[in-house]
Amino acid sequence: MPIDPAKALGYKLPTTAGEWNEDQVILYHLGIGAGVPASDPDELRYAYEQNLKVLPSFGVVPVSGAFAGMNAIPGLDINPVMVLHGEQDLEVHSDIPTRARVTHASRVADLYDKGKAGVIVLEVTTSDESGRVIFVNRFSVFARGEGGFGGDAGPKASNNPPSRKPDARKESATLPQQALLYRLCGDKNPLHADPEFAKLGGFDRPILHGLCSYGIVCKAVVDTALSGDTSRVGRYQARFSGIVFPGETIVTSMWQEGERIVIEARTKERDTPVITNAAITLRH
Repeated sequence: MPIDPAKALGYKLPTTAGEWNEDQVILYHLGIGAGVPASDPDELRYAYEQNLKVLPSFGVVPVSGAFAGMNAIPGLDINPVMVLHGEQDLEVHSDIPTRARVTHASRVADLYDKGKAGVIVLEVTTSDESGRVIFVNRFSVFARGEGGFGGDAGPKASNNPPSRKPDARKESATLPQQALLYRLCGDKNPLHADPEFAKLGGFDRPILHGLCSYGIVCKAVVDTALSGDTSRVGRYQARFSGIVFPGETIVTSMWQEGERIVIEARTKERDTPVITNAAITLRH
């Protein structure tokens, strides 16, 4: 059995150590399109170490190697070529510092049987040197052809936009070399750089990282709906529903629904979905 819940569910991987500083934070911000216009004070807070703020979506970067650890999990004998990153759920417990030394504790939090596919939810808790939790990531990994092991099919899709026009909309242009820049944040998958490898994946050219789009959309919401206040983001959930080619523009629509901002993002050029079933829950 490729997925064996009795062995995999709840399995804890060895705790790992990590760190980051202002340079990694600034590189991430540049990788998701910050710094335009370069002299804008609102952009310099992301791209210059003086008065530097950290976008909450940076929390996905220190744990970008979590997928590599899946190979060592007993009960998960899956083909990595058939694996897709389906959803991302980031809980931010406190403001992310511009530099930190941390530990990452990972476990298999859930397994869902979709019939033709299995979904593995890998949870990674990141804590500072005092043991205080800074953020928790949940990666939902969609393993095609690995269903049928039995069990819950998982929760239904949520965070659907209301039936009214968006309260706000933001266009975010990407650079033709955006994926080449973002890969320096740690995700070196050749799908985002090598045209021949992209063709093997069914694309006529390299595509943008899903987590790059995730960051671009987070920045759009923080800048537009939260007046640049990065501390307001308590949780950011999103489903990856389509691809972006570097050079395209991502259009983010936002609906204020009480303590949540419901989000949907599409490409401007092809009007195709990028991120759906997404929301930011506000923190006070």
